[in-house]
Amino acid sequence: MEDLNGTTISEIIVLGFSDLRDFQPELFVIFLIFYLVSLLGNLLITAIIILEPRLHTPMYFFLSNLSALDILCSSSAIPKMLHNLLTKKNTISFSGCMVQLYLFTSFLGTELSLLAVMSYDRYVAICQPMRYPLIMNKRVCACLAAVVWFIGTFNSVLLTALMFRLSFCGPNVIKHFFCEIPPILKLSCSDTSVNDFATLIADLLLGITCFLLTLVSYICIISSIVKIRSNAKKKKAFSTCASHLSVVAVFYGTVIYTYVRPILPHSMDDDKIVSVMYTIVSPLLNPLIYSLRNKEVIQAFTKLWKKVFLQKT
Repeated sequence: MEDLNGTTISEIIVLGFSDLRDFQPELFVIFLIFYLVSLLGNLLITAIIILEPRLHTPMYFFLSNLSALDILCSSSAIPKMLHNLLTKKNTISFSGCMVQLYLFTSFLGTELSLLAVMSYDRYVAICQPMRYPLIMNKRVCACLAAVVWFIGTFNSVLLTALMFRLSFCGPNVIKHFFCEIPPILKLSCSDTSVNDFATLIADLLLGITCFLLTLVSYICIISSIVKIRSNAKKKKAFSTCASHLSVVAVFYGTVIYTYVRPILPHSMDDDKIVSVMYTIVSPLLNPLIYSLRNKEVIQAFTKLWKKVFLQKT
């Protein structure tokens, strides 16, 4: 991008974890293991849901979308970070940075909306079980999924387009490990008030609104569960919702902390640490939480394992 003097930033230096230079090889190995486990875990969940007819239900349909988003979200940032750790080059072209920013913002916004939809699905299943097949039919689920992906894409297109109205005349160094909106805005030498306002509004609408919708859904769910007389049914209902609540707590908390907080003074080092949670840790935990706490997924995995491996021996 050009400023008034015609100065152009052609690349951005991504410092990442350069302050831990002595531990670069160890960080590369740790993050590579985390990324591969996350990738394989989410691919496995997606495959199980596709291959097991019993899991062709709304809950698992949205879970497969979540797994796909976790793969896409982490893959938009982690491979480049691993490359930088390995080569110690720590640079990315400006256009590459904008592509990374667009993809990550799109997948992040989509996942925020999807978690709210998943909470609504659990609300209908527990609070209105008799009407559940009618309300959450295939057409409704497909429409909800399409809306969720559209919201994330539209949000990202808008915020990324606004970046191109700015001038970037230096410095070209960010204390982060990938191109995200808050650190990139700090590089601009022009007025970023429009971008700051648009980012705040988008995050309030997506982050806070989706969080509140999720919270209201679970308040209704818990109040409904409390009224159940059977302890066994209570336990099953709580178990079904616990995994989703675990994901929501980690994901919403870190994303809102990063994107809504920039209106206050803060350290970019803090943002870098928190970003690790929703780019690396959350995609890693999601398949573990949903598989270890879900008997149907475990049974489907066992069935698939026996079919693929044990029949060959």
